[in-house]
Amino acid sequence: MDRTSSNITAFILLGLSQNKNTEVFCFVFFLFCYLAIWMGNVLIMVSITCTQLVDQPMYFFLNYLSLSDLCYTSTVTPKLMTDLLAERKIISYNNCMIQLFTTHLFGGIEIFILTGMAYDRYVAICKPLHYTIIMSRHRCNMIIMACCTGGFVHSASQLLLTVFLPFCGPNEIDHYFCDVYPLLKLACSNTHIIGLLVIANSGLIALVTFVVLMLSYFFILYTIRAYSVESRKKALSTCSSHLTVVVLFFGPALFIYIRPATTFPEDKVFALFYTIIAPMFNPLIYTLRNTEMKNALQKVWGHQVFLKGR
Repeated sequence: MDRTSSNITAFILLGLSQNKNTEVFCFVFFLFCYLAIWMGNVLIMVSITCTQLVDQPMYFFLNYLSLSDLCYTSTVTPKLMTDLLAERKIISYNNCMIQLFTTHLFGGIEIFILTGMAYDRYVAICKPLHYTIIMSRHRCNMIIMACCTGGFVHSASQLLLTVFLPFCGPNEIDHYFCDVYPLLKLACSNTHIIGLLVIANSGLIALVTFVVLMLSYFFILYTIRAYSVESRKKALSTCSSHLTVVVLFFGPALFIYIRPATTFPEDKVFALFYTIIAPMFNPLIYTLRNTEMKNALQKVWGHQVFLKGR
């Protein structure tokens, strides 16, 4: 990385709070959240992989969503927890750029997987007779590859917008992880154009994806009007789970990335929703309202308990 125009080799993360008691409380809370994220998402991945659910496109995508949740939150949460107990919250320039790249990589992949899941539900409900042909395993694999490619292109462009910025001081980032807007605030050059490019990249991707998702659910709701009460109930149960996850993830992300390149103290709280809270609640949302998922969990883990008891 070209550092000739900068003299900063490390950044200080100001974190969530300067109060030691608050930091200890946050450490315990986020440790619980991180363990819950791992337990919940691993349970889902194992339950899908070890049962016939893996053959169904919806659960095929859910399996990858759980994996992206684990990767995404792991780019931020471990560093956040260690910083909560540290006297000085320091991150090197290179590690800051790596964190910026990986958070946007897995965040982008997650956004595109959610879109793939919405497309799957749209085809299942609006074109049921052609569902198995349209959502073949080859098509599902191609969608996942497109999600990963889209996430990589998005994160690479974010990195390229940031990596060549000159940082002359100060070096305090008012956040708990390295993100584009807090870094733009520290750059000792005019970042107006770059700020607009970030909005065009992150903001528009989030907004367009969110609008597409909402339109797909509108068409689904319009289509199920002619269904029987039982079919409507099943379709609404599945779609409401997806919609809850979408709102939980996209709401805070849109608040941060759709506006001009400015930062607010509330950004850190909103960022917690899509970096920690959403990945923690995703397994609960998808299992508590899904009979097939609950049966798969019982089948896999009930069988394990039975074997241990013998």
